[in-house]
Amino acid sequence: MNGAETKEGDRFVRVGTLKDLAARRMTVVSGRHPPILVVADGARCYAVDNRCPHLGFPLQRGTLEDGILTCHWHHARFDVASGGGFDLWADDLPTAAVEVRDDEVWVSTTLRYADGQTHWRNRLRDGMAHDLGLVIAKAILGLRAQGVPPLDLIREAALFGTRGREDWGAGLTVLTALGNLVPVLPEESSYLALYKGIAKVAKDCVGQPARRTGQPLDPPPPAETLARWLRHWTAVRHRDAIERTVLAGISARLAPATLAEMLLAAATDRVFADGGHTLDFINKAFELLDLIGWAHADAVLPTTVEHLASARGAEESTAWRHPIDLIALSADAAAEFPSAIAIGGRSARCWGGTIALAEAFLGDSPSAIAQEMIKAIAEGAPPPHLGRALAYAAALRVARFGTSNEHSDWEAAHHAFTYAHATHRMLARLAAGGRTPTAESLRAVLHGAMHVYLLRFLNVPPARLPGEGDDRLDDLPVEIEALERGFLDALDRHGGMEVAARYVARHLTLGHDAGALIATLIRAVLREDAGFHSYQMLEASVAQFREWGPTPEGRHILYAAARYLAAHSPTERADLQTAVVARKLARDEKLY
Repeated sequence: MNGAETKEGDRFVRVGTLKDLAARRMTVVSGRHPPILVVADGARCYAVDNRCPHLGFPLQRGTLEDGILTCHWHHARFDVASGGGFDLWADDLPTAAVEVRDDEVWVSTTLRYADGQTHWRNRLRDGMAHDLGLVIAKAILGLRAQGVPPLDLIREAALFGTRGREDWGAGLTVLTALGNLVPVLPEESSYLALYKGIAKVAKDCVGQPARRTGQPLDPPPPAETLARWLRHWTAVRHRDAIERTVLAGISARLAPATLAEMLLAAATDRVFADGGHTLDFINKAFELLDLIGWAHADAVLPTTVEHLASARGAEESTAWRHPIDLIALSADAAAEFPSAIAIGGRSARCWGGTIALAEAFLGDSPSAIAQEMIKAIAEGAPPPHLGRALAYAAALRVARFGTSNEHSDWEAAHHAFTYAHATHRMLARLAAGGRTPTAESLRAVLHGAMHVYLLRFLNVPPARLPGEGDDRLDDLPVEIEALERGFLDALDRHGGMEVAARYVARHLTLGHDAGALIATLIRAVLREDAGFHSYQMLEASVAQFREWGPTPEGRHILYAAARYLAAHSPTERADLQTAVVARKLARDEKLY
């Protein structure tokens, strides 16, 4: 068709005469632009995108009555004048300008939303509020196409999640874990990560009461007083007092490391609280603030309060009391920490016993484990190194998980590792903030070590690590692409743990780029309908591998990740289908 320019720069094309259009009622204008539906409704003409925003079906097959355009397929309904949708799951229609020139109808080839650039942000909020996966996915694509950075989307979802329920939920853990990984992902995987994380937060908030907003103490007491009060209120399970104390610390502008030390001490007053989840959630809350900015601390940190107040400690568990009283043993060992810290503080030599301590943590004598830790502290071991040793020991419990155990036992091994990772991250945060080690903060390592000891049965007999003994891995390919396909194929079948781990081992022992392998691990999780434990395992493994690098210890950590992920694959992949549908719609690819 012949085109014409307006002063706004839009390109207009001729549709036909008013009389012809009124006779046809609906006409589709095609060209190098998206298909545009021009509608004659009485004496007025309107133009909208001919693709239904729900699933892309052609709207000219629909019906028009009383100014309402109804899609023929799923019966989504739209105001033909504004493009506004009456069904939230379907979205609004972008519209195009229409001009009548000497009884001829001309339509712009530029489609726009009535609310401009705010459209997709509003749709993201609608999708989260009503747990509409397809709406969320399309909004993410729309915002990314406009150049909105991933961290802005993570911030939007995080603040929604902190308001949408009373406590920290699994969705915020998934969002944070994937947010930590997004910077290293290609665009397609980044989109999937954002969709999975944001959708998990939305699902977490469905049917939940909104979080109450507390008030800080004004003026706030000194940090030492707040730390003492926080432990007291946690001990007596006074939820509101815990929250007000935390808010007072934020209001006093305490450094993140100081707040972390306060919360770590309160959390570890109960031994391995809530199976490790309490400390893990606190660590993730701090990591989320690293992503979205500490200006939002008063929204994020109070979500951990419920877990501090309600968590049960291992001191209430029979396994920690009989046949050996690990609670008393831990208390006695922690009592020796202050003197060991003082001795270690006078040590000038560089401590290099991380691997040896990890091996000690895998021992069969809990008293010997405690003494080895005390010895390491006295030798000047930096707290983050103690956390690294614990994380590596816990990773080996997963890497050597015997398949004769029940499938549910994978979660016991997983919890030990993610708790250990959280402990390492919190201790590293304290060290980076200039906080000197305290007996209270180091208890987290001791509690984790006792839990690793309790899980020794998971490695009886131990699964053989790939590449050990006569397993030379020579039967596997050498090209990166073939190794990637082999790994993903192993996860397409139930029981592919050993095969998946061998592909990871082959990749690493050949010296291939570890970044490519990590991208494949992430891709493997993002395609599944994974539970939040899989996201935890993935992100913690990647972070711990980065600590060790391509050393034997680093490789063992990724073997652990491969075995765990394979044990929990494949799934239905329904979430992936939703994400793919949204991507096809954004690319104007046909679904039918």
